[in-house]
Amino acid sequence: MRNAKVNVLGSLEPTADEICRQVERILGSEEFHAPKRGRDFLEFVVNETLAGRSGFLKAFTIANVVFGREASFDPQNDPVVRIEAGRIRKALERYYLVAGRTDEVIITVPKGGYVPHFEYAQGLLLPSGANLEDPQAAELSVQDSPRRAIRASTRSAARGVGILISMGFALLALALAFALSVWNGQTTGTPPLASTHPKVLVEFFSESGVAGAGPDIARGLRDDVIGQLARVDGIIVVADPLRGGRGAGADYSLQGNVQLDKSRLRAAARLVRQSDGAVIWARNFDADLQAENKLVIQANISRQISSAIAHSDGAILQTETDKIVGPAQNGGQDDYACTRAYYSYRRAMTAQSHAAALECLRQATQRSPDNAASWTVLAMVYLDELRFRYKLGTPSSVQPLEMATAAVERAASLAPSDPRVLQALMLVGFFQGDVDKALKAGTAAYAANPGDVEVAGEYGYRLALSGKWQSGCELLSIALNRDVGPSGYYEAGMALCAFIKGDLEQAERWSRKSDLASNPVHRLVLLSILGAAGKAEEAEAEQRWLYTHAPALMANIREEVSLRLQRPEDRERFLNGLRASGIAVDTTAKR
Repeated sequence: MRNAKVNVLGSLEPTADEICRQVERILGSEEFHAPKRGRDFLEFVVNETLAGRSGFLKAFTIANVVFGREASFDPQNDPVVRIEAGRIRKALERYYLVAGRTDEVIITVPKGGYVPHFEYAQGLLLPSGANLEDPQAAELSVQDSPRRAIRASTRSAARGVGILISMGFALLALALAFALSVWNGQTTGTPPLASTHPKVLVEFFSESGVAGAGPDIARGLRDDVIGQLARVDGIIVVADPLRGGRGAGADYSLQGNVQLDKSRLRAAARLVRQSDGAVIWARNFDADLQAENKLVIQANISRQISSAIAHSDGAILQTETDKIVGPAQNGGQDDYACTRAYYSYRRAMTAQSHAAALECLRQATQRSPDNAASWTVLAMVYLDELRFRYKLGTPSSVQPLEMATAAVERAASLAPSDPRVLQALMLVGFFQGDVDKALKAGTAAYAANPGDVEVAGEYGYRLALSGKWQSGCELLSIALNRDVGPSGYYEAGMALCAFIKGDLEQAERWSRKSDLASNPVHRLVLLSILGAAGKAEEAEAEQRWLYTHAPALMANIREEVSLRLQRPEDRERFLNGLRASGIAVDTTAKR
């Protein structure tokens, strides 16, 4: 403690040893919720600052050293470092609110940069009248004042907690009174309407293995799953496992089991349809308690379960789409039925399913003009008339983009921070040609819910097509492994990732796994790959197919490529592959 510094304002700065011990304390705490990459980030910025190299703590340096990015990393457009810094700020804030309330050393990463700040609790001001040049006075202030500052901080925090608790009870009482009034018909005079949204019962998770730890993790995992599912619009979560009680009317039952073998953890989850007992989804999750904090493991698994069963293209919506009986019958379908119609269309991707979803959603937005979810999905249906026009057979026009823009702006005015709305803003902005706006919305969507695999996949696709290939392709790979999105969609993205990297063999392999039979644009990707690989015979066969089935695309190749690949060098590389296959790209490509 004798080496503590006294700054010009008369407050004390912790020593390097104290800071290092505090970092160890934070990283060893179960209340510090950060993955390995985030922990590496914190250690790196602290060590560099203590070594006197804080001036080099820029996004480019961190991305290269900590995250292994290439020298071509563009910090202006690739937000990976900003996202991780935001997560660390939240993790540190939580740590000091929960486990670090009485810690003497406070470490923060102020917004606007990546240089950490170190201070004693409450700033630890020197006693009034102390002589800054008197070593004994300085030593006394270091040894004695921290405890007084911490005690004062604790008393202040206690008073604040007391006030918050009182306010919390008051709000809870108001909420209960309102809920009872609605239940008894006092607010509207009518009983609540029955919901058509699927109801999911989350049962108690069983456990086996080492005594003591298993039940705690099983309970914690179930609580985290309930919390994740409760955030998803379109489903009702039931936490009461009593079959004869409120859980009796559940459509689905989520069951789980946690197994421990020393430090190895396996969590098994399955979703059962209550009507016939069919298991419609099941998956195992493995983790190592020595490698990761158990709370981090619980949070990661719960996000994956929620994404797999409740988000778009999840098990519930895929099952629910089978209940659709067709487009609106005398306006009788509710808003959720129209959302199911959209995901049914996404699976089929036909002109008929597109038209049915479009009509249903138009009616839904008329019935419920303040429903952000309906406006969001309607924007996506309009946008698909542009981005999948050769697959759907829709006419070439700027009107769908204008309609999509109007719909997504309406959604954003109703729910500006909703990840789905932000995802739609990203896609519409991208096809408008406003890449900065698109990636800003995509960054916000991904940061709001990194566990939403569809958001991650679409964000990754936009990053890749904007020239941020490494970051984008990483997210694309995650989405592909989780089996989300239309069949063959992300495979085409992975083909482009390999093509830009120069791995033509891998590019062709991915391309042939994409939806070639129904999507001419993806067929064009394969043609460019074959041309670049010098496979003339196979390229000729693809040309014949494209000229026969998509003559409009072949007459507008440069326009379609420019709509997707944003960097000129990426466009030229793609077009050079087409030229090598024998396509005259710079002239009207008709036969």
